[in-house]
Amino acid sequence: MRSTLLLDNKEYEDFVDITAEEFYDVVVNNPNIDLSTSQVATGRVAELYEEFKNEGYTDVIVVTIAAKLSGTYQGAVLAKDLVDGINVHVVDSKSVSYGQVFLVLKAIEMIEANKDAEEIFNKLNELRDKINIYVLVDTLKYLVKNGRLSAASGFIGTLLKIKPLLKVMEDGSLQAYEKIRTTSKARNRLMEIIEEEIKGKKVMVFLAYTNNKAEAEAIKADLIEKQADLEVLVVPLTPVVGAHAGPGTLGVGYIEL
Repeated sequence: MRSTLLLDNKEYEDFVDITAEEFYDVVVNNPNIDLSTSQVATGRVAELYEEFKNEGYTDVIVVTIAAKLSGTYQGAVLAKDLVDGINVHVVDSKSVSYGQVFLVLKAIEMIEANKDAEEIFNKLNELRDKINIYVLVDTLKYLVKNGRLSAASGFIGTLLKIKPLLKVMEDGSLQAYEKIRTTSKARNRLMEIIEEEIKGKKVMVFLAYTNNKAEAEAIKADLIEKQADLEVLVVPLTPVVGAHAGPGTLGVGYIEL
């Protein structure tokens, strides 16, 4: 169930018809390109539920991007009422990128351990509170244009003058966290926050990059130099999410284990 990316009105299925690297190359070279996304239609989601039912499944677990960032969660919930004979459990990850993936991987683990669907649903809702994500963007242009940024007052007037540090909040919304003047200061401040918050905790860190994989790898090296046993994953930010965040964005998150 993948969202659709639209570039100059041409449709691409996220991470199927276009890779993250290809997408960011296009946007960087065409900064004024007509760029938007669309969620999977509710009817199509219902069709997927129907297909699962016809294959003999009794339960479906759906893990969506944060409801505050996309209508995907609401569409998945509405589709439940269009299909009889199968139990659908929709989890609002209240997260994005690898935060959402982490919950999917945990669901797979529990399915393989023969846990029942209700137990898995409850556990995923518990685990999502252990996911923390900060986002460093090169510009607010894309987030403001697509209405994905909450509590942006005080930032809009200085849109081109700051390197804003954002945070995915407990309710899944993306909000302005700190105003920082330069990219280097923003990165240093982000690392201060992460290092302070993970101190003394068992965590896994993930770095979601756009067109800045080298920067993500450098941060990984810095983190591991300070804590050799730290697990750090470097993952691409998918085109559909990148369409709202823009090139130059770097997400840094950690999950308490």
